[in-house]
Amino acid sequence: MGYFYLFVLTLFSWSYFIRPTHGLQTYHTQLLLQIRMHLEYPSQLQILDNYNGDLCNLSATGDVMISCQDNLVTELKIRGDKLANISGFNGYAIPSKTLSETFSIDSLVTTLTRLTSLRVLSLVSLGIWGPLPDKIHRLYSLELLDLSSNFMFGSIPPQISRMVKLQTLTLDGNYFNDTIPDTLDSISNLTVLSLRGNRLEGQFPSSICRISSLTDIALCHNKLSGELPDLSSLTRLRVLDLRENQLDSKLPGMPQGLVTALLAKNLFSGEIPGQFGKLSHLQHLDLSFNHLSGTPPSALFDLPSTTYLNLASNMLSGSLPEHLTCGSKLGFVDISSNKLSGELPSCLDNISDKRVVKFGGNCLSIDRQQQHQASHCKEANTRKSRREIAVLIAIIVGSVLLLVLLAFGVYILSRRCCRRRTFETHIRQKVVQDNPTNGVSPEVLANARFISEVVKLGTQGAPVCRLFPLEELKEATNNFDSSMFMGESSTGKLYKGRLENGTYVAIRSLTLLKKYSIQNLKVRLEFFSKLHHPHLVGLLGHCIDGGVQDDPSANKVFLVYDYVPNGNYHMHLSENCPEKVLKWSDRLAILIDVAKAVHFLHTGVIPGVFNNRLKTNNILLDEHRIAKLSDYGMSIIMEENEKLEVCFLVI
Repeated sequence: MGYFYLFVLTLFSWSYFIRPTHGLQTYHTQLLLQIRMHLEYPSQLQILDNYNGDLCNLSATGDVMISCQDNLVTELKIRGDKLANISGFNGYAIPSKTLSETFSIDSLVTTLTRLTSLRVLSLVSLGIWGPLPDKIHRLYSLELLDLSSNFMFGSIPPQISRMVKLQTLTLDGNYFNDTIPDTLDSISNLTVLSLRGNRLEGQFPSSICRISSLTDIALCHNKLSGELPDLSSLTRLRVLDLRENQLDSKLPGMPQGLVTALLAKNLFSGEIPGQFGKLSHLQHLDLSFNHLSGTPPSALFDLPSTTYLNLASNMLSGSLPEHLTCGSKLGFVDISSNKLSGELPSCLDNISDKRVVKFGGNCLSIDRQQQHQASHCKEANTRKSRREIAVLIAIIVGSVLLLVLLAFGVYILSRRCCRRRTFETHIRQKVVQDNPTNGVSPEVLANARFISEVVKLGTQGAPVCRLFPLEELKEATNNFDSSMFMGESSTGKLYKGRLENGTYVAIRSLTLLKKYSIQNLKVRLEFFSKLHHPHLVGLLGHCIDGGVQDDPSANKVFLVYDYVPNGNYHMHLSENCPEKVLKWSDRLAILIDVAKAVHFLHTGVIPGVFNNRLKTNNILLDEHRIAKLSDYGMSIIMEENEKLEVCFLVI
């Protein structure tokens, strides 16, 4: 009998463990069919129409590949035929080029995130259009993401930095037109970053220089501008492609292991650094169509691995050494359209099938190709020298003017300080004269009144608490739409809003009894709007609305604050988001900031502001992780309302 029970138990256990595996496989099959539906049944997925087997066993083709592990989808690659090569794309669906107007990229990404075991996702040339949703970071297991040659636009979501397992990020050939997120260094395993052929603007993010695992950076054919930072710390970098941007700094340091550097068609200026002549692994170097000057380093032509060297269409000048040595592998050299003069070195003058050399458009002493007269290059160098002298004179004159203005400012400041000392002495003397012994030390009373005077002086130039119309707040929050809702506490709901001038604000909604003195409320709000401290969230204004649905005895009050974008302190203490958890040094700095804010509220104003609701949820962090205390003084605002509520309940 005992063996029978053991057999039944074993059978039950076997069926318990087998069923979920089949259920998961069916669930993933349904998800793949939903993805096909979202992509509007591309021809590449027609093989699924009559396929009744396990999709994990589907034979891979050049356009479709599905890989599984333990009956879970781990790789999904689909390549379509909708190439994104339209110059006039304006963010809307284009028949036969993009997916239809009813397509929802949000629904597609939502379905994809349910494939929780997905490690490789490649959706290329499928006509996907729209802004890439923030929720893409929910694909937390991804190691490769390739969404090339589609019609995505807007920003690259900063939340993509939370995909900490990502090794390859490829978004080539889209229409992204914002800046590159400066938080990519959170992806510590990233090896390939490819954003070719978009419309990205702004500077080259300095955070990229902290991703030590990078081997390939391809940001060509964008609109990046400003300075290119030092890249020498990227010791594993092999390929750097920044062609056709608007980078306008001097050439920075490069890593020693660099193999390919393509920097053509930018605005780089200054001389070519001598460090470039020490890049022993460099095979391809393209610096053409920039504003580089000076004489190129001789070592640049003698690098042991270099096969391609293009310095054309710059402002290089001077003479190359007569006995210049060229590397044995150097097969192509282009120094045309510069201001070089003198003799052409023999290793570049040797016309053979081994090496192609282009040197036209200079002032070289040869007749073989079209060269300018020597005076052309001399005039160019003379103009350059005059320009440099003019710049030097401008710097000297500017420095002198700056010193004069600085001296004048010191003089004015010293005069004001003298006046303030006289004012302090007058205040103290007047207080002592007007207040004989009354149980309080005259010195303490004088100091207290003096602090009050200082506060008055400090707030005289502060902006008056603005009265916001309710319609403006509704427009800023899309009529208080749920998408703008940020949270709720005992004091009311909190919404994010955007004013007409583009400023983001936080709007707190309060419900106060109509018996609450509006005059007292306005006085208190006026007081709080004048409290300015680097670690306090500023109160910008308010709106008082008398209409509360289902409660005629209440007023609706909206408080408008500065918007602090980086969440609260509690979020950065949670182990559920390990990439956000703060170091102990950062935590200490935040607590010191909060202590400064509390000290100001207690001692920097009269009367002091106490009971400031010190909770981790009320400590906000800005984009630089500087702490700002919110909800301070809410106890003062709510105190009268709570008393009225008690009286109302008693009655």
